[in-house]
Amino acid sequence: MTNADKKQEESLIERAARVYDFGAHLRQRQAPVQPASSIPAEGVPTEAQDQPGVDSLEQPDSVPADEQTTAPHDRSTQDNPEDARPLDLTFDLLSAAPPAPEGAETLSREAAATLMAIPPELRAGAEPEDDFEILLDGIARIDRAMLAEKGMLVPGAPIGALAEEFRLVKRQLLLGARALAAGSLGERSRTLLVGSAKPGEGKTFCAINLAISLAAERDIEVLLVDGDFAKPNIMATLGLDDSTGLLDILADRTLDPEEFVVRTDVPQLSLLPAGKRTHSDTELLASARTGEIIDQLLASDPRRIIVFDTPPALAASPASVLALLVGQVMLVVRADRTTEAEVREAVNILDGCEQISLVLNSRSYEPGGGRFGSYYG
Repeated sequence: MTNADKKQEESLIERAARVYDFGAHLRQRQAPVQPASSIPAEGVPTEAQDQPGVDSLEQPDSVPADEQTTAPHDRSTQDNPEDARPLDLTFDLLSAAPPAPEGAETLSREAAATLMAIPPELRAGAEPEDDFEILLDGIARIDRAMLAEKGMLVPGAPIGALAEEFRLVKRQLLLGARALAAGSLGERSRTLLVGSAKPGEGKTFCAINLAISLAAERDIEVLLVDGDFAKPNIMATLGLDDSTGLLDILADRTLDPEEFVVRTDVPQLSLLPAGKRTHSDTELLASARTGEIIDQLLASDPRRIIVFDTPPALAASPASVLALLVGQVMLVVRADRTTEAEVREAVNILDGCEQISLVLNSRSYEPGGGRFGSYYG
């Protein structure tokens, strides 16, 4: 067999491996598999007809009373009780794919194809040039291979169904922020809490994807803050190490929060880790220092939007405290797991924020139905 024949028969994985040494990259990081508390336990099926996606906007009245997944037009509406607050919007989203097995030497075919589709000039972070996660200029390199393997948005990758769904979600949130800015909320309109009722509903998956989607806007700088103090997962999901973060800044008034914002190689996206764990996390968050930090971070960049990833509202108290300080709440509801009663209970806990939106995650399409985003092929 000639060399030309061998080159012609190279598989997609082999071609990707020539561009990016997947094995060496994974061996140098030795990143553990992410816990199921922040990424849905079940992955997205590979068949197109089983994958979830955006179908339509809904009022919260149409959240199913049981845990069965039904199409929005099949769900029967129910009247809200008098003490229930109206919510603003509901989107259906794709759910996260399962994490790669620990020690895997290669990426899946889908993940490799995603990376190969990124234009070379936008592939920063997909081809590490050294053994450091933080570049010499202080910019953190986000692990694109890890994002692709988990079925998340990859900066610079072609537009697909998931990207389109988060485009719709962020547009409504940005419109909400603009309306809030015209009222009494002022600069705090540029703050957003992402939470859920229970663990395993995809809140961290949605928070990271939302931040990546927002960072693609021309006039926005995004700061993604890990506010899930008990089980922080933002940095690990992005292939980065934890460092000084929000809890440390809350505990020490001499620390300047802007000094600990982690700039990344994704344009217009920065991170703030959770910080060192403490038993006084809720009490620190409830102090006046939290509002001061938020205002200082907002004042540092007039274009900045702050996105907080918080623990489940029914499992931990920090989300209810932080809801008092933000402009909007995006509550992630898993279609096949969360009941209407749990959604209403979570909304009541987070009612310190007047603007609450629902995002329906992990909804499956019926066989033969269309898939949102297929227009892009």
